[in-house]
Amino acid sequence: MVDLSCVVKPTLIVLAGGLGSILRYVLAGWVQRAGGGAFPIGTLSVNVVGCLAIGVLGAYFSGPHLVREEYRLAVLIGLLGGFTTFSSFAWETLALVNDGQHARAIVNIALSNVLGLSAAWLGYRLGERAFGV
Repeated sequence: MVDLSCVVKPTLIVLAGGLGSILRYVLAGWVQRAGGGAFPIGTLSVNVVGCLAIGVLGAYFSGPHLVREEYRLAVLIGLLGGFTTFSSFAWETLALVNDGQHARAIVNIALSNVLGLSAAWLGYRLGERAFGV
């Protein structure tokens, strides 16, 4: 018998990730239009909903419920990763806190924000030079 798990897991993650991306686009756009204004309320809403969802589903998958690994990965990594990577960041940081690794959680928060924003700034500046913006 052939083990198809090496094909099934990535395939489910890709399909769920595509769905999560579509859901992000729809929800963020709808909230942004409803909220109007210049504040990115659509993205904020997606991040908060994604964090809530990964918390609830992470607890569900950690409990006594038997969920096949490929489905758990498809939902947590694919669907929610496509919906918002901020939920993955929140979940991994929460895992550090729950493991009593508070210093590592703080470092993760600080580095993710400082390095992420710095990389976006640097990338934009490089793009300006490269593309004459």
